[in-house]
Amino acid sequence: MRFWKYQGMGNDFVLLEDMDLKAPFDADFAQRACDRHFGIGADGLLYLRPSDVADATMMILNSDGSEAEMCGNGIRCVAKHLYERGIVPRGKMEIETLGGIKRIDCDVVDGKVTAVTVDMGPPEMDCDKVPMRCQGERHAQHINVKGRRLAGVPVSMGNPHFVIFENVPAEDRLVMGPAIEGHEAFPNRVNVEFVRIRDGRLEVEVYERGVGWTKACGTGACAVGAAACVTGRMSFGTPMTVSLPGGDLHICVDVDRSRVMMAGSAELVFIGEYDL
Repeated sequence: MRFWKYQGMGNDFVLLEDMDLKAPFDADFAQRACDRHFGIGADGLLYLRPSDVADATMMILNSDGSEAEMCGNGIRCVAKHLYERGIVPRGKMEIETLGGIKRIDCDVVDGKVTAVTVDMGPPEMDCDKVPMRCQGERHAQHINVKGRRLAGVPVSMGNPHFVIFENVPAEDRLVMGPAIEGHEAFPNRVNVEFVRIRDGRLEVEVYERGVGWTKACGTGACAVGAAACVTGRMSFGTPMTVSLPGGDLHICVDVDRSRVMMAGSAELVFIGEYDL
């Protein structure tokens, strides 16, 4: 089976062209293919499939085999693939995901996609839509984890996030990341962002649901931007830089919260064949 290996800010994926819907789509296959010692190695699998309502569909399996609704770094890789493979021969396109249809604008130089801007849609902060076991919209929801009471902002960007601005020591983050991911307050588990604001930049570490600590998380960067704006730490309508271990993403949240725009790069690493 032919595959393409992509990365966006160090968040890496195995992309499969699955237009005939015949590629394996199950937890066992995802775990084997994503294994960094016995498989190809990746944070997740991206399946490129047909769509009746958009230019293509993106489906996602995390490295633990669970399915994700949306992936911000992954969708930039899919957009680059669609354009450079000639599947969608234009820079503007729409991609269907379980988190909704996302509108894409590719920057193209000499036939190559150098950057991708994605309309990630509105940030949802109502507890029922995240989902989180709380009521209404909460910009400082508290949970008890590992003997500590932590405040965070619940946000959905098509998938659930819990954004923490409190100063949490590095050694505590290592323990709290996985503990919060599976906390009883989040019925579908949650992505966890630990944020520090320094020199006008949002510095973020992400414990990603179904993956673990990652170099970058696109939806997480969007959730952080939205949380920073609603809590008054950053300004609506103003571009902001979200710095992740794998690099920077550029985020802007509309004043009316109707959409979050995300811009960043995607890179093809290699092409190969996987023996099923």
